[in-house]
Amino acid sequence: MSNGKLILIPVTIGGSIDMSLPAGNHELMDSCHTFIVEEVRTARRFLKSAGYPYPIDDTVFLELNEHTDPRTIGGYLDPLEKGENVGLLSEAGLPCIADPGALVTQMAQRKGIEVIPLVGPSSLMMTLMASGLNGQNFAFAGYLPVDRTKREKAIKMLEARSLKERQTQIFIEAPYRNNQLMQSLVSVCRDETLICVGCDIMLPTQSIRTLTAAQWRKKMPELHKRNTVFAINGQ
Repeated sequence: MSNGKLILIPVTIGGSIDMSLPAGNHELMDSCHTFIVEEVRTARRFLKSAGYPYPIDDTVFLELNEHTDPRTIGGYLDPLEKGENVGLLSEAGLPCIADPGALVTQMAQRKGIEVIPLVGPSSLMMTLMASGLNGQNFAFAGYLPVDRTKREKAIKMLEARSLKERQTQIFIEAPYRNNQLMQSLVSVCRDETLICVGCDIMLPTQSIRTLTAAQWRKKMPELHKRNTVFAINGQ
């Protein structure tokens, strides 16, 4: 018997299912009866909204999040070795991108199991697409330090790297700390450094705006508790 496949299933980040997921994704999603998820409640809600055709109560959910002990996930891929497909869901957006699902995908690669990534929304890539910043050379830096001094030191380092390598630097923050990060950006960055702020991607309140640090200082955006992606390009 051949192994099943690990299906990486994108989850909506806003807007309708039809705007986020191509029709072809549904066929592969519907082939799974076991899902590895960050949070069971939101995963159940997503599958229902996506028209998953099988009883949710008969579906197996395996949690994988920041609280999961990596030593406990060794059996998560067992159904694959029985020829069954397993779906991997992010909480929002693309699995394995700023997402704990990368642990399971790494396990699958080690075991020689086929991994099928499906197309879907990514707030990181959608912000970069609309930013006007360099899309030929870019890096995702994840979360910056919470401590202000360390955060501003990291921003200076990223700005210097962007200047030297002509590389767009992309990063994110917990929504309730966005305003602090934005304040650090305009305080530390050179006047001419371009800063893109992408908020509420794919929601009716979506805003993706690129201005210089000097321009942002004149009118700071309100970002508190809004899902936001930041990107900078040194000039």
